[in-house]
Amino acid sequence: MAGRTPFTNVDPATAAAARLQGADPHELDQTMEIMLQLIYTNLPDFPIYDCRRPLPLAADDSSAVDRISSLPRELLRDIVSRLPVKDAARTAVLSSCWRPLWLSTPLLLYDAHLLPKGHRWPLTPANSPAITAAVSHILEAHPGPVQCVRLVCTNMSLYRPQLARWLQLLAAKGVEDLVLVNRPWPRYLLLPAAVFSIATLTRLYLGQWKLPDTAVLRGASFPRLRELGICCVFMKHGDVECLVARSPVLEILNILLGCMEGMRLRIVSDSLRCVQISLSSIERIEVVKAPLLERLVMYRSSPHSRGLCTRVRIADAPKLHAFGYLQPKDQVLEIRDTVIVPGIKTSASTMLTSVKVLSLDVCFGVQSDVMKVPTFLRCFPNAERLHIMSKRCDQPTDNPALNFWEESGPIINVILRINTMSLREFRGEPGEMAFLEYFFRSARVLSFVVVGMANPMYAPFSTDEAYSKVTKCYKIMASKSCNKLVLGSNGPAGGDLWKFEDGADFSFHDPFSVAEVAEVSRKRRSE
Repeated sequence: MAGRTPFTNVDPATAAAARLQGADPHELDQTMEIMLQLIYTNLPDFPIYDCRRPLPLAADDSSAVDRISSLPRELLRDIVSRLPVKDAARTAVLSSCWRPLWLSTPLLLYDAHLLPKGHRWPLTPANSPAITAAVSHILEAHPGPVQCVRLVCTNMSLYRPQLARWLQLLAAKGVEDLVLVNRPWPRYLLLPAAVFSIATLTRLYLGQWKLPDTAVLRGASFPRLRELGICCVFMKHGDVECLVARSPVLEILNILLGCMEGMRLRIVSDSLRCVQISLSSIERIEVVKAPLLERLVMYRSSPHSRGLCTRVRIADAPKLHAFGYLQPKDQVLEIRDTVIVPGIKTSASTMLTSVKVLSLDVCFGVQSDVMKVPTFLRCFPNAERLHIMSKRCDQPTDNPALNFWEESGPIINVILRINTMSLREFRGEPGEMAFLEYFFRSARVLSFVVVGMANPMYAPFSTDEAYSKVTKCYKIMASKSCNKLVLGSNGPAGGDLWKFEDGADFSFHDPFSVAEVAEVSRKRRSE
């Protein structure tokens, strides 16, 4: 083991147990770090400026006059509120007028900003005592109110008394935005019940916990909660529904790496606008009643057991606008009380007419998968944007020929509705080509097409050859006024991972659009 890095997540007892079972605890430790990085990537942005500190002015510099301190008090508070907590607290030493500002400014606390000088990610157990002590000091010293707190650096099992006190102080000082991530091990530490009595919360994200008993959840009270994130949390059937029921104004529900006993989720809410389920093991998703639901995203979420499919039932969601990623291979679609199977005759009861943006994950090399696509498309007659992720098939079967698509009959939204289409992870395989040829021949109102190439490392053809195949298809387009874009890729197999911030950003129309999301991301960075 010489030269191996120290554990950052696995405790000695777990490491010893892994060795007895013939496993490498370093691999287990690295797996946990990857899961934590997935969680960190999907946490909401922290509301401060991330800028370099200015260089100190020379002593004889005539521009070194203190003009900032003469600014209005409210503006000074605004400046302090945008600083990392260490720098915000240090403003008290600038002058007498700065001394009370930090204490009178709503607290913004991110424990990652408290790392000792010279220490960087990934964290090590040696960082925990200093960070924990600093968090305790700040929460005790600041009178509140508390606007935003991110606690993501601590192995909470080692500091349970401190955690209990933190939650007590946060509740007393009216915390609004709270992220609480446990640095394992143990992986599923029981979440303190005190979290569910913080009635001032507007946003709550939980990571690496086990939810308490249902009796505790039934006593939860989140009258102001608008966004809930549950990341790598072990929960029982009915737990999520219980939390949603006690959050009467909840608009956004995000579940990442969800582990549920029974693996079933029922959505009943008069306020939810966006539900995102990512990389989760789930057996059934049922939208029972959600009158305001606009977006339903299910990214790579299906049962772990081979041969099982996730049943996705949409019963009552009259405003559902964006729906994806539907997987013909791993998901069974049910609209109201009808299971959608290949060749079924569509009717008003088997259509979702509100959906304008549709995304599908398709294995074009698997015939049984492709056969479901025409039927799925007919269930969304008013879809105007279609986004397809071409999934790599481990064991491809016979590819449907072009005549399969011709014989499937006319699809109204393809002919008369869809104006934007994207195909991502294109590898130039026969099944993909057959679909593109059919689609381009049929789509009369198509105005914008994006074809995103797969990383050449994972494709059977060179990028040049795949590009040649795409451009050949362009020549048979029914629409003669279509803008076309081909994108290369050096990303991971299967494309980039889904991010909650993209799906829940209502400032743009289409959360699945590569071009639109990229533009919004660029604007975020520039701001």
